[in-house]
Amino acid sequence: MTDHSETVLIIEDDDQIAYLLTFLLEREGYTIAAATDGQMAHNMISEINPPKLVLLDVMLPFIDGFDLIKLIRSLDSWKEVPVIMLSAKFQENDIVQALDAGANDYVVKPFQPMELLARIKRHL
Repeated sequence: MTDHSETVLIIEDDDQIAYLLTFLLEREGYTIAAATDGQMAHNMISEINPPKLVLLDVMLPFIDGFDLIKLIRSLDSWKEVPVIMLSAKFQENDIVQALDAGANDYVVKPFQPMELLARIKRHL
C-alpha cells in the first residue's frame, strides 16, 4: 500500500472515468484531489500544494490539457510533478505534442486499469 499522505490530482471531465480513477487510486491508498474542467484545474494548480502526480485529460472544457501542462511546468513548485496525460486522441502528433509540452507519459483511452496503475507506480 502507498502512504496515505500521497495526493494524486485527477483532472478529468468524464464522470465515469473520474470515478474509475478515483476508485483505483483510493484502493491503493492515495488521497484524491479532483477537477472536472480546465478552469477548475487552473484554479487548483494555482492554490493547492503540488500533488505527488497529476492525471490530466487532454480534451477539457474551458482550458485544455496542453495549456494546463504548460501552466504546471511554468511553476517552480510543480515543475517536477509527474504528469500522465489521458486522452482518446491517439494520433502520433497529439502524443508528441503532450510529451513536448512536458508530460511524463501518455495513455490512450480506453485504458487498461492495471496498466495505468503500473505506469502511475513507475512515476512515483
